[in-house]
Amino acid sequence: MEKKDQLLSEQGACPMGNHEKSTVEPEAAEGGCPMAYGGITSGGHTSLTYNSYLKVEDLKSLQICQSEPAHHDEPLFIIIHQTYELWFKLIIHELDLVVELMKENRVRKATHFMKRVSAIMKVLVAQIHILETMAPRDFLGFRHKLNPASGFQSSQFREIEFMAGLKDARMLIHFQSDEEAYASLTRRFNNETLGDVFYDLLRRHGFKLPATKPSDDEETARKLESQRIRELCRMYEDETLTDLHDLAESFVDLDELISLWRTHHVTVVERIIGFKRGTGGSEGVAYLRSTVNKRCFPELWNLRTALV
Repeated sequence: MEKKDQLLSEQGACPMGNHEKSTVEPEAAEGGCPMAYGGITSGGHTSLTYNSYLKVEDLKSLQICQSEPAHHDEPLFIIIHQTYELWFKLIIHELDLVVELMKENRVRKATHFMKRVSAIMKVLVAQIHILETMAPRDFLGFRHKLNPASGFQSSQFREIEFMAGLKDARMLIHFQSDEEAYASLTRRFNNETLGDVFYDLLRRHGFKLPATKPSDDEETARKLESQRIRELCRMYEDETLTDLHDLAESFVDLDELISLWRTHHVTVVERIIGFKRGTGGSEGVAYLRSTVNKRCFPELWNLRTALV
């Protein structure tokens, strides 16, 4: 508990939910689970239970089927996607901390939380295959009720893309009718990316990483990219830079897992609906396949070719 309290103190108040710090001593908890101080009162308030802490009844009430009568497989479809959104929320929470840690030159701590993000992404890759237990004709039993909703409209996934460096101003257009999502995405679009903050960190460690300006012509941009890649190679050639190397590799891990998730996602979608258009009007599988090879940190990939 002492380490946990120290970490919470370092991160400040938890943005994931408002709560008061319990006065219960850890030894008083039954079963050893920090989530379950069941039956213990704090400050004269009602006992905190597992269900009340996690708002289980609220969570169970959020699966509202559109089909009538409700199709058996629609709760499966809803729960999987709601779970994705919760994981996306946690990824954003962790990446925000990684940005702050890099600005504070806390490289190893930043790498630790990037590893957590990668662990979550591995869950997301595996989770998508649960949808394959739904027969194509069963999905057609309620798919028409989903129009015009589409996974394309996941604002949190777009936030993650923007943070990782995949910024596309055209994406903002699709969220103009959602005031809250549009505001969050606009802020992410205007903020520094993980790569921006990482490069600033490297510059503070003596790396010469010239920035490319919008006014630079194609040849100049190529030369500057080549210079940056040569400098980035130092992390992979100098054993005294192991901490920076590990942080760089954690970004490559994230990039690879996003690509892997896209690949698994599009394969599952094709298996279930073939080449039908997406419910939100997108091209469906064709669009999803076009996103598979996007790179969030292209220079961290390209330096592999430059290594001697």
